Amino acid sequence: MDVNLQFWSTEGKSFFQRFLHWTDILDPTVLLKSNEEIEKSRLLLQTSSQSLQEPLLDKTVNEAWKLSLSSVHPVTGEIIPLVFRPPAFLLLATPLFFASLLPHRGAKQAFIWQFLFHAYTAGFTIANGNATAKAEETAFPQKLPQKELLVCTGAVSYAAFMGAVPHFIVSQNRLSGPLHVFFRKILPIPLLVYLSAFTVMIVRGTERENGIEVMDKNGKVIGVSQKAGNKAVQDTALSRAALFGAGVIIPDSLLNFVQRTNFLLRNPHALTPLRVLMTVSTLGALLPVSFSVFPQLGEIKRDDLEKEILSSTEETELFYNRGV
Repeated sequence: MDVNLQFWSTEGKSFFQRFLHWTDILDPTVLLKSNEEIEKSRLLLQTSSQSLQEPLLDKTVNEAWKLSLSSVHPVTGEIIPLVFRPPAFLLLATPLFFASLLPHRGAKQAFIWQFLFHAYTAGFTIANGNATAKAEETAFPQKLPQKELLVCTGAVSYAAFMGAVPHFIVSQNRLSGPLHVFFRKILPIPLLVYLSAFTVMIVRGTERENGIEVMDKNGKVIGVSQKAGNKAVQDTALSRAALFGAGVIIPDSLLNFVQRTNFLLRNPHALTPLRVLMTVSTLGALLPVSFSVFPQLGEIKRDDLEKEILSSTEETELFYNRGV
């Protein structure tokens, strides 16, 4: 079992534990560290017996964990590309997320921003997904096979098109009253939630088709399970959909409250920077929550697995890497 998964097996048993660790791991300053520093941190963790037993007592070891957990894939052991590391997610996804929600003059602009947003989240999903014994060649950042590349491109294009539909309807029709409110403010929210989950389900489809490795408590690989793969992808899709859905609902609700209190009505131009601030703050607060809702080292009951795996072990609970 990779040292990252060993960390989560001891330090990620409760939501509160995972949340505290993710608030530390998501520190954007770790993006300034070089690959050499990351590799040295991994070597320290792999060679130090103390690092696994008392991972948070030593400052040097603590920093090594921070670098490893934020920068290294827990299955392949490969360093994740800089722009797709978890600490970079808030910095890069937030402006694309905000721009995709802005009212655009034409459908073309709306489609471009939707495409950029879903393309980035798809790349992040692939880079931080699972790499299985049967589909290891699809693991990012290795070159994706043509089939997976086409599927991912199709998923992003579909999500961008559907996300731009409300903007197209508003721009092409002179809507007013309830219809304008519905297509401008109401429809984009459930559509964003659905498309966020849809993108995760599609781009990580190989995990559901081929299965992912399941391990016993000692890290020994017992087999490859499609049911575990399906559970891992569904949990990640649910957390991603909730993150972006709440990232729209909370700022909009707060802005509506502010407008009703007439606090900023004298200066309507202040609403845009206020919305930006609220969106960044909301996503920043919810991101560690989203990553912590489900354990990084997922658990699945033995009875819920395939028959061929049941005959390979007597363990009642098995484990897998959920991905982010």
